[in-house]
Amino acid sequence: MSTIFFSLLLTFLSCVQSQIILTQKVAETGRPGGTLTLTCKTSGFNLGNDWMQWIRQVPGQGLEWLLEYKSSSSNNYAPGVKARFTASKDTSNNIFSLEMKNLKIEDTAIYYCAQPGALEYIDIEKLLFGNGTRLIMRPRQKSIVKPKLSAFYPPKSSSKDAVQAAVCLASDFFPKDITLQLAFGDRPKANVTRPSVLKPDE
Repeated sequence: MSTIFFSLLLTFLSCVQSQIILTQKVAETGRPGGTLTLTCKTSGFNLGNDWMQWIRQVPGQGLEWLLEYKSSSSNNYAPGVKARFTASKDTSNNIFSLEMKNLKIEDTAIYYCAQPGALEYIDIEKLLFGNGTRLIMRPRQKSIVKPKLSAFYPPKSSSKDAVQAAVCLASDFFPKDITLQLAFGDRPKANVTRPSVLKPDE
């Protein structure tokens, strides 16, 4: 089955019909290149015998069908996720799972497990949806890099009233906010916090 985008908007987030209940975590956080498994706790039907679905909704878009799964030998995946997403069932604990590898920023979405209820065929408008798990993708944190420090001193002046300033330059460090401790002779040390003059993404 090819990837299908559905314009249907969900009018409910949890569905109970004939005691069928699908329960998901509210939110998960992923990192680009990482691996994450979403779970769907089921009750009210025989998970091992039924086809199940994973569907997602990217912010501002319609529903996107990802896969249908009955067993390791009976399943269908959308071509766009087949290489990275793998569904599975833990029938002893009634859990339907979705393992996602090599995560991407564009995987940010709400992920729904779904069950066809009493239908003998898949009808997207009549599927029973779980409450949905919001996947939040966050960029990987860079490693902390200590700053390179350079000091620049003003030339000596014969005038006692001259105002002089020394400059301390910190460069090539991360994160881009820094706290410096300045010492002037026998004067008390001073802590100075300055944001970077660079943009956050530089």
